[in-house]
Amino acid sequence: MTRTIVESKTKTAIIGFDQPFCVIGERINPTGRKKLAAELEAGDFSTVEKDAIAQVAAGATVLDINAGVVYNSNPNPNETEPPLMRKIVELVQGLVDVPLCIDSSVPGALEAGLEACEGRPLLNSVTGEEERLEHILPLVKKYNVPVVAISNDDTGISEDPDVRFAVAKKIVQRAADFGIPAHDIVVDPLVMPIGAMATAGQQVFALVRRLREELGVNTTCGASNISFGLPNRHGINNAFLPMAMGAGMTSAIMNPVALPITQKAIAEKKEAVAAAGIILPEGMDDETFVTMFGLGSTLPRAGKEMEAIRAANLLTNNDAHGAEWIRFNKPPSADGDEGRGRGGRAGSRRRRA
Repeated sequence: MTRTIVESKTKTAIIGFDQPFCVIGERINPTGRKKLAAELEAGDFSTVEKDAIAQVAAGATVLDINAGVVYNSNPNPNETEPPLMRKIVELVQGLVDVPLCIDSSVPGALEAGLEACEGRPLLNSVTGEEERLEHILPLVKKYNVPVVAISNDDTGISEDPDVRFAVAKKIVQRAADFGIPAHDIVVDPLVMPIGAMATAGQQVFALVRRLREELGVNTTCGASNISFGLPNRHGINNAFLPMAMGAGMTSAIMNPVALPITQKAIAEKKEAVAAAGIILPEGMDDETFVTMFGLGSTLPRAGKEMEAIRAANLLTNNDAHGAEWIRFNKPPSADGDEGRGRGGRAGSRRRRA
């Protein structure tokens, strides 16, 4: 049975067909997050700290670390990204004990992250492009780490799933030439947006089955790609993830956290409630208010996608005796137990086996 081992200094995460689904938290990434990018350039790591803690509390098994900021003061990522990657890795592994995924398109940043990492991180990523293979596979061998293999090559991303499978097979074969075993390759078959390609879901499910049965490799994906550009993305993601798991997918790079409701949204709802003539108790706090009206929470908490994943783990017998499902759905206790009921809140951090 294929198992990919990822480790921190104190904890091991196993990606495998007979294991609970591995959630790789994606939030520590400045791409598309202007506020976070500006903070990082200014040396402010407060959002990184919050994101690391919140993702682990929500159930992330591994944390992806991406330092891809294009500095206004220096637009050369080969100079700026390696020291920033090192700093973020050292910071995050001082806060949480889960394994890390070092994520960059800059080889120097990948190596900086590998040097700073305690344990055995996952490297993200190598593609079928010749230049990338020649730069990244020696790093994978040197540091004896598993690697995400993305199914595109010098010709770009193909819409033909057979071509994407062929690229994945090529990477697995080239890795073998370096002495890297297939169980240390986690293939990303590339999920296309269902809004742009009606067969995108069917394609990825078929691809994942082929990758499992013919190459014997574990798989991952950017889970939210499937719903890009469509309304109610969480609804689509909630259906996609268990279906992908049923096809054999063993991990996903995703956001495990349902973000807090904004003060603006709370204020707008309070105005609407007042306009409807509803009188609220004096001194009602915001958390009670948003819970009463089904608006979510003022605090980060596990997202609906995590609920779907945990249910799928239970249904595929990858949750021994249903213990994780029961723990996740326990109402929070007075001392801040991290269990959550339907309206529950994330509580204190707790190390998980």
